[in-house]
Amino acid sequence: MHILVTGGAGYIGSHVVKQLIEKTQHRISIIDNLSTGHQSTIDTLQSISITNKRDPVAFYIEDLKNFSAVENIFKTASFDAVIHFAASIVVPESVENPLKYYMNNTVNTTHLIHLCNQYRIKHFIFSSTAAVYGEPSEPQVTETTRTLPINPYGRSKLMSEQVLQDASKENSTFSHVILRYFNVAGADLSNRIGQSFPNATHLIKIAAQTAIGSRESMMIFGDDYPTPDGTCIRDYIHVEDLASAHLKALDYLEEGSASNTFNVGYGHGFSVKEVIATMKEVSQVDFEVFTAARRAGDPAVLISNNSKIKKVLGWSASCDELALICQTALAWEKTL
Repeated sequence: MHILVTGGAGYIGSHVVKQLIEKTQHRISIIDNLSTGHQSTIDTLQSISITNKRDPVAFYIEDLKNFSAVENIFKTASFDAVIHFAASIVVPESVENPLKYYMNNTVNTTHLIHLCNQYRIKHFIFSSTAAVYGEPSEPQVTETTRTLPINPYGRSKLMSEQVLQDASKENSTFSHVILRYFNVAGADLSNRIGQSFPNATHLIKIAAQTAIGSRESMMIFGDDYPTPDGTCIRDYIHVEDLASAHLKALDYLEEGSASNTFNVGYGHGFSVKEVIATMKEVSQVDFEVFTAARRAGDPAVLISNNSKIKKVLGWSASCDELALICQTALAWEKTL
């Protein structure tokens, strides 16, 4: 198949492209505006293609908001499936600038789905988020847990899910998989690609930056949550395991299976303080940490129930170890 990966120069998208190159024979194209992705990541992916004796990845520097330009790509490229990553993802920013999130995450995704239907593309894999669950009452969320996002980021993603579901109902030849990510961290086990955005808000990346001295200190946003140590608890998943879930989803759709939604996480969580302690241990650096007020839009606990993706897609984790996640994030940060 010919697979289009939007946001393929970014953090998660690049790891999926890497695995597509290494583990499949699919032809791959990328659309990315390089707002958070990097040309150096594309260069690395091209090098991996050469190593694996694959054709180069086609790369289009374009923004999904430029509807006519994106449609011109669709007119000439003849895609079979789309894996859609391109989005804005910073929760506090979504509270401060909600329209940016509705325009980029919902409007642009809706247009992309429209193009898929117009140009008879069969399959769509959507990068969604556990933020659609908001502040659930149960300790682990399933795919049937009520969706009640508490910030514009989560709402923008949930709206896109609904558009995708309605489009699939209306068009029997169009199928999708929605993957609801939990907290993604870590880097390529061979240290070739990783999270490169300098202003990232991801906890583990910030801890790695502080451990190597790129930051003088880091903050814990809120230590008065109703959790054992007062800090937020999250389900952290290594980016390599998350990427493998996309390949499983693609196989699932290729087999003719019905549209579906899956949580992608490990099914257990760690607090902010536990993550920081692990990073200090693997780095052997006792870096400085301060406590600040809570951020808007942060739920206290968010952990996945991942039984459905294991059963239906046959997905399994190979990097489920917080120390490994921290080690790979730290190793990548040192290369930057």
